[in-house]
Amino acid sequence: MFKTAEENLNAVSAIFKGDNDFVAREFELPNGGKGAAVFIDGLASSEVINDFILTPIMNDRPISVGEADRLDTIKKASEVILDGDTVVFLDGFDTAAYFSTKGFPSRNISEPQTETVLRGPREGFTESLRTNTALLRRKLKTPDLRMEASRLGSRTNTTVCLCWIDSIASPDLINEVRRRLDNIDVDAILGSGYVEEFIEDEPVTPFQTVGYTEKPDVIAGKLLEGRCALIVDGTPFALTMPFLFVENFQSPEDYAIRPLAASFLRIIRIISFFITLALPALYVALVDFHPELIPTTLLYSIASASEGTPFPAPLETAVMLFVFEILREAGIRLPKPTGQAISIVGALVMGQAAIQAGIVGAPVVIIIAFCAVASFVSPTVSDSVNLMRWLLLLLGSTMGGFGVLLGLLSIYILLASMQSFGVMYLHPIAPLSLQELGDVGIRVPMWMLKRRPSALHPQDKIRQANKTKPKFNGGIPSYGNEQ
Repeated sequence: MFKTAEENLNAVSAIFKGDNDFVAREFELPNGGKGAAVFIDGLASSEVINDFILTPIMNDRPISVGEADRLDTIKKASEVILDGDTVVFLDGFDTAAYFSTKGFPSRNISEPQTETVLRGPREGFTESLRTNTALLRRKLKTPDLRMEASRLGSRTNTTVCLCWIDSIASPDLINEVRRRLDNIDVDAILGSGYVEEFIEDEPVTPFQTVGYTEKPDVIAGKLLEGRCALIVDGTPFALTMPFLFVENFQSPEDYAIRPLAASFLRIIRIISFFITLALPALYVALVDFHPELIPTTLLYSIASASEGTPFPAPLETAVMLFVFEILREAGIRLPKPTGQAISIVGALVMGQAAIQAGIVGAPVVIIIAFCAVASFVSPTVSDSVNLMRWLLLLLGSTMGGFGVLLGLLSIYILLASMQSFGVMYLHPIAPLSLQELGDVGIRVPMWMLKRRPSALHPQDKIRQANKTKPKFNGGIPSYGNEQ
């Protein structure tokens, strides 16, 4: 940097090249010297700059701003300016001072639309990094919570924050995540999805190996198990690592309701996964290759309903499945009121019209509708299922039940061979760990979940010290009965 405020101001102005939102406020000091405050209009708060920085400086009073520090290069000065802070240059100093004046508008905290719950916390992350870290701090009031910030993207300079609990998470996991982040060399990081594709283990498989969520309580629960999280500035979706396949069937609401009810809902999710994955292929395989396995009455009903349709069962199913994908995509992309109308009207009117016109049979419409509803039960795995469903349909159409079984076995082999940050993707199913199955297909009571997942190699393996269920005098209150 230079010794005069004017030279430093010219150097910074040359970087921004006369941008109309770049503001430079020059002023005189009480000792006769000159100074300049530079900031970005819209990112910095003008009220804070005027009342707590410029006015105290020009009146020789202390500056009362929450965060302040020194800068020794013009490059660092331009970076903090783009973060919404204000940089002050003064004559006679070859360093500058920056003050935290962030004041850009941000969305209010609200319930995430993709992870609604009937019982439990309803606050979700926003696009503001500091808001998200504060929400996480509210859940984990422990000094062991670490938040390590870095910048990614040579042009966007996006701030990402790696979070973990120092006394629980494995140091090897944190070092591996750091290594993968350091290897990212790209000009733009505009969301967490960009980072996910650079750090995931299996980039060519349809199944995700990095989790995502909008809920601070979910992140807190993952960190307490020994995982780490990555919060990206500008997006409400935080990433969690490692991510296992069984997490697709877990919901934050499972831990807010009774264990039996939570276990029943998890079983429903698992069954729905197999329904949406294999039902169309099984229908085609049974109708075309194994009609003897269908009850006689049902077989007659299917035959009569499909009589007169011009297409064979495989093509009929593929066409309706393709139509469903079009309706689903249209319902997501269109504005919310219009999208709902398109989905409902399209499903009802087009399905009924296709049956009456004799283009497709009613059984196929029922199968695809049931498959579509089941796909919404576990939304995190729905994209993967949509691709695998077509593979099974192709195998079922060409090789019957043997092809469907071969496809399911291939998917299982693929899942069993995958890893997420050194952890087997199907843990604790493959390799089997009987002690950790209590939070997979079912959800045992909280007092039985004594140990953290061993595959994460946590430093502190014990969740709770009690060895048996807590007892409360048989459930009979003893107030006022003390002798």
